[in-house]
Amino acid sequence: MTATVPAGNIAANLREVRARVEKAAAAAGRKAADVTLIAVTKTHDTAAIEAAIAAGHLTFGENRVQEAKAKYPALKAAHPKLDLHLVGPLQSNKARDAVALFDAIHTLDRDGLAEAIGAEIKRAARAVKLFVQVNTGEEPQKAGIAPRETLGFIDKCRATHGLNIAGLMCIPPVDEEPSPHFALLLKLARDAALSELSMGMSGDYETAIGFGATHVRVGTAIFGSRA
Repeated sequence: MTATVPAGNIAANLREVRARVEKAAAAAGRKAADVTLIAVTKTHDTAAIEAAIAAGHLTFGENRVQEAKAKYPALKAAHPKLDLHLVGPLQSNKARDAVALFDAIHTLDRDGLAEAIGAEIKRAARAVKLFVQVNTGEEPQKAGIAPRETLGFIDKCRATHGLNIAGLMCIPPVDEEPSPHFALLLKLARDAALSELSMGMSGDYETAIGFGATHVRVGTAIFGSRA
């Protein structure tokens, strides 16, 4: 894992990001309280997470189940209000661990995974917020449901697997303007009668807020560059 930036820097970075979230929300005629800031801790150690907690932040994101299992059980035990989101790809055979540890999963993107998550939620009797990942750029190397298949997939998640879908998530192509992708995700969410949108990262979260993001996933702007 990467060495952490100084705790004071993390606290200052959090203040800066929160201020920018507030400004972007105000510009869009929204309340900053309606935007959840997910501090993404991929490759960063527990000292960095503790620094963010000391600065008053309790909502975090991780990309991999195994890395989260190494860092977060003790942190969640020490901080019962800590809210942990899985924002990276999930293998179906890791569904049990994911449902046990995470409070939200942002990367539901195929039928087999929906079946596995549904079975684990029922078995564990645990509420987990679920987002369907949409491949808005239809990139062959990227996970996510194709836009044209999204509404049908959501219907199947609900009817066949008994899942309560909270919203949609996307990661726009790195070499494209993100606004059209955020606009597409917003339209799909409205068509599916979903109110939550997980979109926007360190480089574009302010733009995402303008398009209705309810969850922004920010790592580098808070914790510094990854190794």
